[in-house]
Amino acid sequence: MTTTLIPVLGDQLSMHLPSLRDADPAGTVILMMEVADETTYVWHHKKKLAYILSAMRHHAQARRDDGWTVDYVKLDDPDNSGSFTGEVARAIARHSPDRIVVTEAGEWRVQAMLEAWQTLFGVPVEIRADDRFLCPHAEFDAWAKDRKSLRMEYFYREMRRKTGLLMDGDQPAGSQWNYDAENRKPAKRDLAMPRPLSFQPNAITRDVLALVEAHFPDNPGTLDSFDFAVTSADAARQQAHFFTHALPQFGDYQDAMLSGEPFLWHSILSPYINSGLLDPLALCREVDGRYRAGKVPLNAAEGFIRQIIGWREYVRGIYWREGPDYATRNALGARRPLPDFYWTGDTDLNCLKNAIGDTLARAYAHHIQRLMVTGNFALIAGIDPHALHLWYLAVYADAYEWVELPNTLGMSQFGDGGLLASKPYAASGAYINRMSDYCGDCRYDVKQRTGPNACPLNALYWDFLARNRVKLGSNQRLAMPYRNWDRMEAATQADIRASAAAFLTRLDGGAAGG
Repeated sequence: MTTTLIPVLGDQLSMHLPSLRDADPAGTVILMMEVADETTYVWHHKKKLAYILSAMRHHAQARRDDGWTVDYVKLDDPDNSGSFTGEVARAIARHSPDRIVVTEAGEWRVQAMLEAWQTLFGVPVEIRADDRFLCPHAEFDAWAKDRKSLRMEYFYREMRRKTGLLMDGDQPAGSQWNYDAENRKPAKRDLAMPRPLSFQPNAITRDVLALVEAHFPDNPGTLDSFDFAVTSADAARQQAHFFTHALPQFGDYQDAMLSGEPFLWHSILSPYINSGLLDPLALCREVDGRYRAGKVPLNAAEGFIRQIIGWREYVRGIYWREGPDYATRNALGARRPLPDFYWTGDTDLNCLKNAIGDTLARAYAHHIQRLMVTGNFALIAGIDPHALHLWYLAVYADAYEWVELPNTLGMSQFGDGGLLASKPYAASGAYINRMSDYCGDCRYDVKQRTGPNACPLNALYWDFLARNRVKLGSNQRLAMPYRNWDRMEAATQADIRASAAAFLTRLDGGAAGG
């Protein structure tokens, strides 16, 4: 009998994977591999490791229950080679397959491995496109070709037209494409906040938690209160819970931040989408249906759908189009090392303490905490964008390089010089104060620009603009801030820049808060 070996990677935990779609269980061996290369290439958060490994083991069991033969290699198998290529070689020796069929990888370095297997092993290898995404590589490249500006908004409109989501004929529902301006309300504690579901570890997950603690004791984060969904069924329960209890107000408060409230109205579904437990298009179709049934306001439905078929598909297109050198781009020449407090949360800037604390506790923080707190600080302090990229890749359970790198280096840090973002997402303390309650409990005064008690973000913001004027001065979206800077007295400017320099000197010296 002909035998087909089908490797399934840790972010391919879909029941409808292209490589398995026409496979005969009787002649197929599914290969799943926990390998050192993937668990150590960055300093992964313990909960991220536990989530992925547990989800993989549960997926393997579900496949076996459906009648498939699964060859599963655990991380602590004494014969484990530590790499995908090494484990495929061992599987070929065990099963003598006539061919290998695999779904394309999500990241450059893994795709390069897949493309080398046929030559290396002398076995035919078929690499199938990952059609779990809406926009194939060639389609994105055709859209991007000859465009001077690759703005997500225009790509997003094409995805709306392609899918029919939130469309009334050839026009957007509500006669408007984007409702982001309506999605910036600060939250108040007297609002009844939803809570995501919590899933208690079963025997499989408990084994994984013990494995991670034993093999990665010094990695960031904690395994305490691990409660991720690790099966497609539980991920679907979380999805249904979000749709009922949080989605109706997600639009209004998606940019809000509150101390001690890491979730607010966010879905907490991105780890499940990115690893394959949930189908992103099915999610969006249900949201569209709920809007049309009058269960969800348009600004909430559009805001959620934009994150999936807009940003998610768009950054994947950017990642594959730009190639491996994208990770090393540094248009603003930022070279400062990542402060140690990103790994500990030990800082007296309360906004950073909250966002990093949430991250280390849960391997999760919502997008505004990432973009406008940890990302904004790194941007205006001149942190090396590649170092920040590696931190984001390590600490978030939903972080795979194809989605994380463009969001971090391009959108957050302007490292690609504006290919992705139309302006740097730089902000002073006023933005944090407007969108959160962090400033009220901070030892710094958000209303002061200079002095020992002034919020450091204020001086850093203006210093960022001043020191990058040659590169950013012609950006039309920064015209007003630069005019405001030019209106300041020379002595005021000097005080601001001196305050920023003093803070950065303390930061370079290892001070937790600068």
